[in-house]
Amino acid sequence: MNWQWRPAAEAVAPRAVVAWGAVTPRLQARLAALPSAERERLQLVAAPGWLVVLGATDDLPWVDGVRYAAPSPQAPALWLPTHAGPDLAHDLIARALHRAHDRQPLLLWPDPAIALPLDRPQIASDSALLRYAALA
Repeated sequence: MNWQWRPAAEAVAPRAVVAWGAVTPRLQARLAALPSAERERLQLVAAPGWLVVLGATDDLPWVDGVRYAAPSPQAPALWLPTHAGPDLAHDLIARALHRAHDRQPLLLWPDPAIALPLDRPQIASDSALLRYAALA
């Protein structure tokens, strides 16, 4: 299946903050500084070098260098950056990714390229942030 990334065709409200590399410690510090009640409205998904914070648009934290993601309106199990999308039907990509990874939903990111499962989020508690710090 061949396809390319292109700028997003329509504005979509973000439902996740995505950080990787040097940005992840800044996002983690921002989360740690939030009051517990605010932070616990958010959920975390982490992989080595990556931190994804899921939540309502108005609750999402910001630090310099993060990007935003949201579920595709055409394939809700496929989460994409809000700034770019594939030039192929999203449902086709979602089905192919599901066959390859057997998990949904999945965040598909262009650069650096990753397909990250979002199916096991944790509440952004102090203990979850400590577990992420050990993973990073």
